[in-house]
Amino acid sequence: MNQRIISDPKDLKRCSHCVMPETQESISFNKDDVCSTCGQIEVKHKVDWEARDKKFRELLAQYKGKGNYDCIVPFSGGKDSTFTVWKLVVDYGMKPLVVRFNHHLLRPKVLENAEKTIKRLGVGFLDFRADWQLIKKLMRVSLERKGDILWYQHTGIFSFPMHAAIKFDIPLIIWGEPSAEYDSYHDYDEEEEMDEKSFNTYVNLGITAEDMLGFLNDPNITMQDLWCYSYPKRADLQKLGCRSTFLGNYMPWDVKKQVEIIKRELDWEGDEVEGVPPEYNYEKIEDMMQGVQDYLKFIKRGYGRMSHLASIDIRNGRLTREQAMKMVEEWEGKRPASLDVLLKWLNMSEDEFYNIVKPLAVSPWQHDPNKTAKGKELWDQPLWNKD
Repeated sequence: MNQRIISDPKDLKRCSHCVMPETQESISFNKDDVCSTCGQIEVKHKVDWEARDKKFRELLAQYKGKGNYDCIVPFSGGKDSTFTVWKLVVDYGMKPLVVRFNHHLLRPKVLENAEKTIKRLGVGFLDFRADWQLIKKLMRVSLERKGDILWYQHTGIFSFPMHAAIKFDIPLIIWGEPSAEYDSYHDYDEEEEMDEKSFNTYVNLGITAEDMLGFLNDPNITMQDLWCYSYPKRADLQKLGCRSTFLGNYMPWDVKKQVEIIKRELDWEGDEVEGVPPEYNYEKIEDMMQGVQDYLKFIKRGYGRMSHLASIDIRNGRLTREQAMKMVEEWEGKRPASLDVLLKWLNMSEDEFYNIVKPLAVSPWQHDPNKTAKGKELWDQPLWNKD
């Protein structure tokens, strides 16, 4: 039997309701070719959100006023974490410690947004920056192993706030968006926890910090250098009585409505992002390498962020499937200008980059870089670190 090979994204099997393709991780289709994520979003509309809100207030009451801070909020300055801090302070009267794993790739606009947020809301703020020279090595290894340059972000963003919780004796950690909004790992029938199981299931790409140490194979690097990328010891979290949950478990998550709130209340500003149209200028504005990360997904799976965003809008009744497919065809799969920056950081040629990633493609997809159009440079790219 001949293996099916597809090099045009339009030919991939896609959900009959949204536009997510067969190559998405953890996707499945029912007899009507509706994807599993669309199916669980239907559950979202049946949730008793008033009861969930009451349950959340009862949870917060257990921790409020019991320590120097009521909770920790992991924070990037993007739309979801900004809304989470605002909601907890303004609507729930909480006093959070806002914790940021600063991955060195934060763009100027998001840094400005973060500064406005922490000052206007009057919250405590902890900012941690890891070793940049090590980060470049980690990006290369994770690219070679998984076709993903941001292992260090995936792990650091989720593990560092947990370490901070232990360090500062703050047992409640509240994240923002639930993963049920995006994929099929969890659904709205359950109250998702950000725990060790989740960390090892879909956060760390199947690579522990100990694994990474072996892959680096550098006598000058030890676990002392990688501590912030490893999940804390279970015994330490149990001693703390740690609870790590999502605000999105307790309220219907609606990104566009929430962006309107933070723009109005905090003067939060959007920014242009590679591979998506201007009307989505609230999405993933934080990261200099977001365009490259999305392009890597396109090389491996035949889709990028536009499919994901358009599918969310279809599920919320804001786009038709026909409109969504037109946007996907117009915006998805362009070679990002930011790739030039990454290649310089990693001292890598473009041919070497493609030779690493192309074999990681998910069947039946097969990417052809020779047919790929080039995207334009972002306004702030000349300002980025070139070292």
